[in-house]
Amino acid sequence: MPLFLLSLPTPPSASGHERQRPEAKTSGSEKKYLRAMQANRSQLHSPPGTGSSEDASTPQCVHTRLTGEGSCPHSGDVHIQINSIPKECAENASSRNIRSGVHSCAHGCVHSRLRGHSHSEARLTDDTAAESGDHGSSSFSEFRYLFKWLQKSLPYILILSVKLVMQHITGISLGIGLLTTFMYANKSIVNQVFLRERSSKIQCAWLLVFLAGSSVLLYYTFHSQSLYYSLIFLNPTLDHLSFWEVFWIVGITDFILKFFFMGLKCLILLVPSFIMPFKSKGYWYMLLEELCQYYRTFVPIPVWFRYLISYGEFGNVTRWSLGILLALLYLILKLLEFFGHLRTFRQVLRIFFTQPSYGVAASKRQCSDVDDICSICQAEFQKPILLICQHIFCEECMTLWFNREKTCPLCRTVISDHINKWKDGATSSHLQIY
Repeated sequence: MPLFLLSLPTPPSASGHERQRPEAKTSGSEKKYLRAMQANRSQLHSPPGTGSSEDASTPQCVHTRLTGEGSCPHSGDVHIQINSIPKECAENASSRNIRSGVHSCAHGCVHSRLRGHSHSEARLTDDTAAESGDHGSSSFSEFRYLFKWLQKSLPYILILSVKLVMQHITGISLGIGLLTTFMYANKSIVNQVFLRERSSKIQCAWLLVFLAGSSVLLYYTFHSQSLYYSLIFLNPTLDHLSFWEVFWIVGITDFILKFFFMGLKCLILLVPSFIMPFKSKGYWYMLLEELCQYYRTFVPIPVWFRYLISYGEFGNVTRWSLGILLALLYLILKLLEFFGHLRTFRQVLRIFFTQPSYGVAASKRQCSDVDDICSICQAEFQKPILLICQHIFCEECMTLWFNREKTCPLCRTVISDHINKWKDGATSSHLQIY
């Protein structure tokens, strides 16, 4: 600590003698004072962070000591000690202020970072919501644009549709007529089969005449095209086959084949029950339907093969090679389909010739135990059959039931390992166009 000593002359005494300052000797009070000043100087020059001594000496950075006659009787001068603000003290204060500032700054930075992170998360959530909203709005706007485009283009689409319908009015009308004829005949045959002995012979004869007349009328109307050739795997008399003409030939041939086999089912319906029982009729219906589907698989092959092989002119080697390749691929696919139908057809033939039974004939005592009433038809038993689950039903009722189910109607015990489809006289509505 710098120490400034100002030597001021002592005013003369009353006697006029000047007192001389002793230089050789030092009094005890001055020694104590010097020791105190050295201790103060050591405390001020001590490094920061010394603890409470630094804090205790800090407030006393500036002070003044006067040493006069009372304190130093042997001295002839007045010593004024001026402790200027020490650099260490200022540095300590500034360092504390800096540390407190740094602490507050760090604390504020942490809070600001947390606030910034929360704000960034909020902004990210808002951005995501905005993006999803933008995506939804863009999709909605695209849908609205498409709807407006369709609304504006609707008159033109109607004009083109009318033109297209007028160009193919004959084919469309004939297709609708064939479809309605098939649906009517198929539903009528299924109803007559379900009626069993109560079926109408007149209705069956009418269906037979209706189907035969429709087929003959159709072929007579288009006799110039010789469409009946496709029934026996021959090509109709058409010079050039386009896609629509192929579709026309294949569609008509498929419906005519359905009508033919439906007519055969009508013939079976006309057979009396004492000649062909109801159970045997069901197996005949199944066999005729599987044979119809099997035959319909091969009929379109010659027409499609001719259409594919004649892709372009024969003078163009590339187009001719492409037509050969497409025709070979078509034949391979038809062979795979053929083997699939063959397995099904063999299974149907095995069932047709074996005609497996679902049970044994029930005795009168067993029928009397259940009051001689069938649980299916709610009438007296007609040829009662006892199943393996000891339930008794009519033979015809069981035949109709197992055409669509595998289990007993009462206890749900599995009786048959497969469902005998098409025994109810139905015909598949699948259109075999390839």
